[in-house]
Amino acid sequence: MAVPASKAELLAAIDLTFDRLMADLARTPLERVDETTLPGHAAGTLMSPADLVAYLIGWNELVLKWLDRDDRGQPVDFPETGFRWNQLGQLAGKFYADHGALDWPRRLERLAAAKARLIETISARSDAELYGRPWYDKWTKGRMIQLNTSSPYANARGRIRKWLKT
Repeated sequence: MAVPASKAELLAAIDLTFDRLMADLARTPLERVDETTLPGHAAGTLMSPADLVAYLIGWNELVLKWLDRDDRGQPVDFPETGFRWNQLGQLAGKFYADHGALDWPRRLERLAAAKARLIETISARSDAELYGRPWYDKWTKGRMIQLNTSSPYANARGRIRKWLKT
């Protein structure tokens, strides 16, 4: 899939990759959702499908936080307060822990709700806001959203499909 260069393309990429991911997550046997046999987000670690969904919830909600802070004129700590880009494995662990109390159906609901809020906030923005100027370093707001939503959805789908075959 080509890298989105407009609001319409970004929305389409998020919808397509999310729908495909959710179809594969729906095939995950309930008795295996907590099985820690997927390669983790930090080198040499393992995670469960439930952790994978927690990770996606974490990133979706983090992107929403970035956008909200930016809308209110507040500084955005990229990637997250207390974390640097070279600590994404630790941030993944935080996301797993943050959502550890949610059962599988609730995790899927929370992910869908976060994705719906993303669609809503992206839809309210113009192409100029999303793609007209850099927002973080050289990256536009639209590109930062894509890098942390549709790209991880596609990556997660590949992971879960491979895992389902084992």
